Amino acid sequence: MTHTARRIACLQPSATVILDTIGELDRVVACTRYCADVVPAVADGSRIILADSWTADTAEIAAARPDLVIAAVPYQEKAVSEILKAGARFLGLAPRNLTDIYTDIATIAGAVGAMGHGEQVIAAMQSRIEGTRASTTGCSRPRVFCEEWGKPLIVSGRWVAELVEVAGGDFVGTPGRQVTPEEITQLDPEVIIAAWCGAGDRVPLEKIIRDRGWQSTPAAVNGHVFCIRDEFLNTPAPTLLHGLDALAHAIHPEIFPSTKGIRRITGVPASAVSNAVP
Repeated sequence: MTHTARRIACLQPSATVILDTIGELDRVVACTRYCADVVPAVADGSRIILADSWTADTAEIAAARPDLVIAAVPYQEKAVSEILKAGARFLGLAPRNLTDIYTDIATIAGAVGAMGHGEQVIAAMQSRIEGTRASTTGCSRPRVFCEEWGKPLIVSGRWVAELVEVAGGDFVGTPGRQVTPEEITQLDPEVIIAAWCGAGDRVPLEKIIRDRGWQSTPAAVNGHVFCIRDEFLNTPAPTLLHGLDALAHAIHPEIFPSTKGIRRITGVPASAVSNAVP
């Protein structure tokens, strides 16, 4: 199809994941180094490595000769200007919830003439999500706090809140809002999840519990403090299914087995361990 995009520059990892999942990764001629974190195949040396949506550079983009640039809509107007000056068609993504993510999948699939594959991916995601929801019907719903950044402390976004509810938890806090440690203490979380943007699985769990004075929260007392790989919760794409699996284990380990991309706190005081609930 001559009207579909053939040379795509991805400045957003979620777009690369979506193109890979619908079987159209060969159309990606340029991407960011962060794309390789979620789609290792793009690190084979055959693609130009670009700056990301936040630090877009016109010359870099133009050198890749794309007919479509896909990026997240950033906060800096200069970055948008740099993308537009490259001259290619521009698709800006700004999903807030799961429905928006399904729309992004359909939109990208349509841009490459793969609507059928896009609908299949969406249906598979929805089926997995509803299957997890069904498994937690009738279960207790522990209070779950998720953060996407530590300094300042920022609550995870709306799609993470939706996935926590699917996994059988009660999401506490306002999605996307900056909060204080004291506010979270008042919410008395039973499970704490840290998935800092760009940090992979390297969040220092023991340190944040100590520095924020959260030692007496039910989550810390029972050792229910976890780091989930940031790519699994902060990439609005089918990768979120890995994040859902990790959330489900963190919230209801009696139902869901341990999975990749999740790490539990180890520096729990002995007294807390002895009083821990499974």
